[in-house]
Amino acid sequence: MAETPNSQIKEINISQEMKSSFLDYAMSVIVSRALPDVRDGLKPVHRRILYAMHDLGMHSDKPYKKSARIVGDVIGKYHPHGDSAVYETMVRMAQDFNYRYMLVDGHGNFGSVDGDSAAAMRYTESRMSKISMELLRDINKDTIDFQDNYDGEEREPVVLPARFPNLLVNGTTGIAVGMATNIPPHQLGEVIDGVLAISHDPEITTQELMEIIPGPDFPTGGLILGRSGIRKAYETGRGSVTIRAKVEIEQKSNGKEVIIVNELPYQVNKARLIEKIAELARDKKIDGITDLRDESDRNGMRIVIEVRKDANANVLLNNLYKHTALQTSFGINTLALVNGHPKVLTLKQCLVHYLDHQKVVIRRRTEFELRKAEARAHILEGLKIALDNIDAVISLIRGSRTTDIAREGLMTQFQLSEKQAQAILDMRLQRLTGLEREKIEEELQTLLNLIEELNAILANEEKILEIIREELTEIKERFNDKRRTEIVTSGVEMIEDEDLIPKESVVITLTHNGYIKRLPVSTYRSQKRGGRGIQGMNTNEDDFVEHLITTSTHDTILFFTNKGKVYRSKGYEIPEYSRTAKGLPIINLLEVDKGEWVNAIIPVEEFVDDWSLFFTTKQGVSKRSPLTSFANIRNNGLIALNLREEDELISVRLTDGSKEIIIGTKKGMLIRFPETDVRSMGRTATGVKGINLDDDDEVVGMEVLEDNTDILIVTQKGYGKRTPAVEYRVQGRGGKGIKTCNITEKNGNLISMKVVTGEEDVMLITTGGVLIRMDVNDISSMGRNTQGVRLIRLGESEHDQVATVAKVAKEEDKEEFENEETNLSSGEIEDSVQESPQASTDKAEKNESDNSPESISEVISDEDKEE
Repeated sequence: MAETPNSQIKEINISQEMKSSFLDYAMSVIVSRALPDVRDGLKPVHRRILYAMHDLGMHSDKPYKKSARIVGDVIGKYHPHGDSAVYETMVRMAQDFNYRYMLVDGHGNFGSVDGDSAAAMRYTESRMSKISMELLRDINKDTIDFQDNYDGEEREPVVLPARFPNLLVNGTTGIAVGMATNIPPHQLGEVIDGVLAISHDPEITTQELMEIIPGPDFPTGGLILGRSGIRKAYETGRGSVTIRAKVEIEQKSNGKEVIIVNELPYQVNKARLIEKIAELARDKKIDGITDLRDESDRNGMRIVIEVRKDANANVLLNNLYKHTALQTSFGINTLALVNGHPKVLTLKQCLVHYLDHQKVVIRRRTEFELRKAEARAHILEGLKIALDNIDAVISLIRGSRTTDIAREGLMTQFQLSEKQAQAILDMRLQRLTGLEREKIEEELQTLLNLIEELNAILANEEKILEIIREELTEIKERFNDKRRTEIVTSGVEMIEDEDLIPKESVVITLTHNGYIKRLPVSTYRSQKRGGRGIQGMNTNEDDFVEHLITTSTHDTILFFTNKGKVYRSKGYEIPEYSRTAKGLPIINLLEVDKGEWVNAIIPVEEFVDDWSLFFTTKQGVSKRSPLTSFANIRNNGLIALNLREEDELISVRLTDGSKEIIIGTKKGMLIRFPETDVRSMGRTATGVKGINLDDDDEVVGMEVLEDNTDILIVTQKGYGKRTPAVEYRVQGRGGKGIKTCNITEKNGNLISMKVVTGEEDVMLITTGGVLIRMDVNDISSMGRNTQGVRLIRLGESEHDQVATVAKVAKEEDKEEFENEETNLSSGEIEDSVQESPQASTDKAEKNESDNSPESISEVISDEDKEE
């Protein structure tokens, strides 16, 4: 491009220009549009609307005027933006469901809580509300600064006097550039009491302030759940509170329940809420609603939800809280402008800044009134001099040719100021009467007393504070009302998932290959003896149900793995499948690692100190820990006990502190001892020696011993036997135990040890994939010092041997399996049915599930090492 002599083109760095321009824009949005001033709690548009109405004389005691007139005045004089933005702001200030104390008194259609928009500005009328008059009171007494408007032809206030703490009382919300504010409304009387408290005690703490201002107070009422979010917001400026609709459950004469919603959370659209509830009911995501009606009228809100007779209204209500806006959260972010800069403020800082602003307002008002009083007193003193010398004054005025000569003569002869001389010249003859002389003297004396009082106020800040207290108290008496939002600290807590799930008994199964599922207990209907049963699960030929427990949807299920870790799940979190489905791979439910498998499942109704978990590892280490130590477990599991190198968890059992433990080893040794021989340890303990092993020996099983039971052992080469438990004497823990089987080359090492009652089948699986199932009663009962009998014929390969042994339910076509509430089909039961420990002591121990691990860390004591 050819250069021109007077070129106006300048080369600039575009990145630098973008940075500079964006920062200018951002600061303009932050300061001039989106954030409120901490002193009056208003954004510029709100301040301009109120000032324009005040300037137009549209006070609360004057007739309404068209909203369009106000909007036109605002955008024409002060706010150079669109009329819709101004009108929408004014509409919000007139809505009783948006503002706790409305600043605009609207006449006409100003919208509704259903989301209906207001009528056009040409139809509605407005005026200032009574309380908004207090925001501008004394504005003409030089209490605040003014600035030029956008075109320099008008003056507008920088801030309003704000005779009540509007920032907290009405709250505000706004999105700037890179920051946002969200301040909830509060109850007027409480906030004023907070200001008064700070005026008396500047060192007051936030905790003490919360006794005066317990929390936000929303115009739509509702419930705030808990105080922790409020406390955090008040102490840091940021926090979140959960708001819930106020509802009640009524019972009709026909026994059906009805949910009545009387108050909604703040800023919830009623029409959309009802649409959402209807949609959830239609899509069967929430079951049990038979009718939904909006019976709201001018007397109040009333949403009616009729509940099906067989449905639980409380569970249904919890689902509504979970899935609809009947429960919402309000994120508090107390960001406001302090001296023109955005700052996140605590509750106390908001009140302190407001109090400081009021000190300035009162001081400036006092100074204004003092100047006015002094000016008037100065004139009166001149008038008094003139009256005292009236003849000379009249003579001087009458002898002067012009007003200027008369004024100069008065100033010279009587030492008066120009204003005093002019006031004498302007004085009417009627002021010369005796009565008027007395009035002047009385007025002067009154003004002198007022001047003295005003000077005293300016000299003493405590007097300023006293004036603030009096005026705030007067506003409180005029405008205070009852708190609308109730703060609930007990009885109603946050919705947990179990609150949405009906409490019912369920059966949870885990197969040998790791498939887990949940079924209602009713799936297994009770059958008479000799019935065929029902199919419980379609499993692969090499799979079977290894763990089965009956529990509740609300119980906690603990899963222990061979690596010493424990995982937890709620009963309802385990997916429900049909009775013929395989289930879900457990790796999709628990974050188990590769090479880690579940070998014990423990259902827990309540974590109480009376119950313990007993652990035994492959290297003979045993540990007993309180059940309460496992109440809080992370999603990715927790170490239940610290395992030594190359050790692994073999078995976990739930005990009540009065049982006997048996531990069996690969080399055919077995020890029986009271569980109390192992002292109770914390979750981080490793454990103590349960059985003393030879170098080439290891533990193959640990069980809790019951009355009238046998010890079943199975060897690697397929031999096994039952031995009555009474043949094993009780010893102290840490010994080598006594022989339970003759280990020879013929039968091989011990592979499994189980406690049986005769009511089970046993499943043997070989390394070659062969499975055999037999009735425990078909296995011979023999003495301790025997080899056992052949249970399964292995293949010719020397590597073929028994790999796994599991107890399963007796097949129904042979014999009935009866549980308290259910008859379980073949392949559905494992070691034993487990229930939550609190259900019944004997039953809980009998029903202890198989092997399952946890993890923990602590060194074995020297005493235990020696043993």
